[in-house]
Amino acid sequence: MITITRRHAVSLFAGLAATTAAGGAQAAWPERPITLIVPWGAGGGTDATARIIGSLLEKELKQPVNVVNRTGGSGVVGHQAIASAAPDGYTIGIATVEIGMMHWQGLTELKGSSYTPIALVNADPAGLQVRADAPYKTAKDLVEAIKANPGKLKSSGTGQGGIWHLAIAGMLKSLQIDPAASPWVPSNGAAPGLQDLVAGGVEIVPCSLPEARSLIDAGKVRSLAIMDEKPSALYPNVPTLKAATGSDWTLAAWRGIVAPKGLPADIRGRLLAALEKVHKSAEFNDFMKQRGYGVTWAPADEFARFMEKSSSDLGAVMKAVGIAK
Repeated sequence: MITITRRHAVSLFAGLAATTAAGGAQAAWPERPITLIVPWGAGGGTDATARIIGSLLEKELKQPVNVVNRTGGSGVVGHQAIASAAPDGYTIGIATVEIGMMHWQGLTELKGSSYTPIALVNADPAGLQVRADAPYKTAKDLVEAIKANPGKLKSSGTGQGGIWHLAIAGMLKSLQIDPAASPWVPSNGAAPGLQDLVAGGVEIVPCSLPEARSLIDAGKVRSLAIMDEKPSALYPNVPTLKAATGSDWTLAAWRGIVAPKGLPADIRGRLLAALEKVHKSAEFNDFMKQRGYGVTWAPADEFARFMEKSSSDLGAVMKAVGIAK
């Protein structure tokens, strides 16, 4: 027979009360504003995507979602800020394709596995752009010209070793052509690279179709192929690289929502459910469609596998062009 004294009863009640309070506090998440960190500057595609997601998450979670731009170090500063935050659900971030590149360059030890993945929400595949008056009518024509004249046809669209540099380097490598056959001219992004293309300074810009959209629509630039498994909804007549050249190479600039490693499973589940509602909403899809941004979805574990493959593929190309440490 077990006898419960008054002191035991008070102690037991206090313990139960503490447990209930702790469970209730966790169950109440979120109880205060959430910070959404963006590793890139205001006004860009990553910032725009983060802000529409943040505004719609506010409606789902009934708490403010404050978008904070943490720039610097070619994306390292912002990605590190996400990884270093407390895993309590009050700091999340938007990770980008560079998380699979920076560690190969020796810029950071961070990689996809440094986070709790929530979901992949966007991917913009690389296109293969030339001037509208260029003699290359197809991607196959362009590839043959690069092969026949190594070093003559220059490419641009980002810094040395940036995502669009890897796009064409990976394409050439997949076709057994030396990636150096199309010399890379560093630029501060796709926009200046495209202007250089139109001016005749370079012959190729392998950036995303949304970035080239205004010049394509103006008749100054032509896209010969898209490095994806299916044509783009933006320009459905642009063939895939595989259809145009036989190459299986695909590459996209992607964005996904992540949290610090160690996020409790119940908070992760609620955040994922809220983000899925946002992703399916007409408001989100209309926003992305108007800007030509690709909408994709890969939840949690699937997103983790995606990041791992992205890192592996990018590392192979970076080694081939001599920019991996």
